[in-house]
Amino acid sequence: MNSSLPPSPSDLKVPGFVMSYRRPVVVLAHLVLWILSFYGAFFLRFDGHIPAYYLRLSPYWLVPLLVLRALVHANLGLFHGLWRYTGMRDLLTLIQGAAISSALFVLFAIFIGPQGLPRSVFVIDWLLALMAVGGMRLAIRATRETLRTTALDPAETRKKILVVGAGDAGEMLVREIHKTHAAKFEVVGFVDDSPSKQRERIHGVTVLGPIARVADLVRAHGVDEVVVAIPSAKGKDMRQILDLCQASGASIRTIPGMGSLIDGKVTINQIRAVKIEDLLGREPVTLDTEEISRCINGAVVMITGAGGSIGSELCRQVCHFGPARLVLIEQAETSLFHIHRELRETFPDVIVVPRIADICDTRRMAAVFAKYKPAVVFHAAAHKHVPMMEWNAGESIKNNVFGTRKLADLAVAHNVGQFVMISTDKAVNPTSIMGVSKRVAEIYCQALSQRSNTKFITVRFGNVLGSAGSVVPIFQEQILKGGPVQVTHPEMKRYFMTIPEASQLVMQAGAMGRGGEIFVLDMGEPVKIVDLARDLIRLSGLKPGEDVEIQFTGIRPGEKLFEELATDEEHADKTKHPKIFVGRFRPCDWDELLVKMDELKACTDGADDATVRQRFTALVPEYKPTLLPGSGTFPPSAGLKALTIERAAEAEASVGKVLEFKR
Repeated sequence: MNSSLPPSPSDLKVPGFVMSYRRPVVVLAHLVLWILSFYGAFFLRFDGHIPAYYLRLSPYWLVPLLVLRALVHANLGLFHGLWRYTGMRDLLTLIQGAAISSALFVLFAIFIGPQGLPRSVFVIDWLLALMAVGGMRLAIRATRETLRTTALDPAETRKKILVVGAGDAGEMLVREIHKTHAAKFEVVGFVDDSPSKQRERIHGVTVLGPIARVADLVRAHGVDEVVVAIPSAKGKDMRQILDLCQASGASIRTIPGMGSLIDGKVTINQIRAVKIEDLLGREPVTLDTEEISRCINGAVVMITGAGGSIGSELCRQVCHFGPARLVLIEQAETSLFHIHRELRETFPDVIVVPRIADICDTRRMAAVFAKYKPAVVFHAAAHKHVPMMEWNAGESIKNNVFGTRKLADLAVAHNVGQFVMISTDKAVNPTSIMGVSKRVAEIYCQALSQRSNTKFITVRFGNVLGSAGSVVPIFQEQILKGGPVQVTHPEMKRYFMTIPEASQLVMQAGAMGRGGEIFVLDMGEPVKIVDLARDLIRLSGLKPGEDVEIQFTGIRPGEKLFEELATDEEHADKTKHPKIFVGRFRPCDWDELLVKMDELKACTDGADDATVRQRFTALVPEYKPTLLPGSGTFPPSAGLKALTIERAAEAEASVGKVLEFKR
């Protein structure tokens, strides 16, 4: 016999016995309590001396009362469930059951049963029955939780927790700990800045003081871990708490955002380490799901660059809206394998078609378009690393410019409804090959939109936290090695958003687009890269400058001190979505654009840097490369710093001239 097989029902003698007799025992317990409540009501009404008249008639009232209570409680499911898990919902149902059955009993006593039952007995009986049944359930739950707390293994010591935030999330967290994890965790107290909550108690746990006292309280109570239970906490608040906890030596963790509270669920298993996005303090994204669903549901959707950071998240987000088929385009086999396997497991009802293909391969892509006939295309495939494209300009031209052009032409030829191109803030007043190549792709898509029925929509945003090869994983790798963490410049700033946020807003903008728009995502406030480095070091439990050094290496080719999104009200119109702005570029001459692009194409096979930059400047006059003339490597740090600051100032002043946004 295979011992790994689960036991059959016939083998479960004891559990089966218990289950067969549990329900009658529950009903019997209720009947006993209701009988005691009924006679208790008479006892209280007549001060302990019940007249013989009422004792003689009591069975004629009691039996119908028990029948009514039993029927109502059974109908409400109150004979089911486990009493050790009794909660507020159960108590509300008990009140409902007692009220309904008592009301029916009143009608019986007035119109059918023996007359003369004192009116006060109705009320007293209802109260006693409710107190008896509800009290029994709560007593069983309290007894179980007390036994769980006291029955600890002597060899174990419970982890002491201090909860930051005595609001709804903190209350739910402590309730969950007391309910199911009291043997492992001890909540020593809350901290909260609300004056009205000081010294108050929640589930027996005291609010010990304001958040500023975290360090003192950690030391005084021997706290092992601080849990931040403030889903709406801003980045600066999280950073302050992190600094306080680091000074105390306690570790810090947090709960997820508002999504968990919407469902009323905050559990100990949801507690996680503080992430860098928590310190940025960005508001959660809200989506018009109906609008996105109208665009995606039941449609064939194609995603290029499907194995990349943004592309793979787009795949996950799109699957939630039920496309008829999702076609994945990716030239990296391993990346495609991983995202395809994940989607098959997570979304088994969605037809996912993985296709290894290079967007520059016209014949291959034409065959894919012809076979699957996509209605929506999300174009996320691109070369994105700024210094690498400075060293390989021809590949940036091939992929970012002409790969996009080929896809756009195929979209028109195959009657694609919407073509959403993902662009970058580096396309605004570009100083790098990568940025200007994406800008040319924007220009082509916008121009083509005026000549076709396909809706070409461009979505532009800044850096994405945690994407492959981005600054966060690089810093984390350097921290693991003990440093130094290398930052290019102390004043370098970038806009950041999370991968899911960027992907969701891309879908939202795509659904909103009517063709020809360039949507600019609101990235919030720019973040200093050196501050990001310090935060990551602190999140690793280390001290910047002491445990891990920060080293400034100089600005790299193509970089500028800050990027521009052109989201100011002066330059961009608000849309109905608070985080998406819309602008239009000036129209360009189609024939002239094609001529200049053909000239650029001639540079893909080894033209010198000066020629490449000259051809790009002909297409994008605002393009001003930061690489010093004649230099193919890093220029001197000081000279580059001065040059970059000068060009950054020029770019800032010329934003309004470059973009002619709708007013």
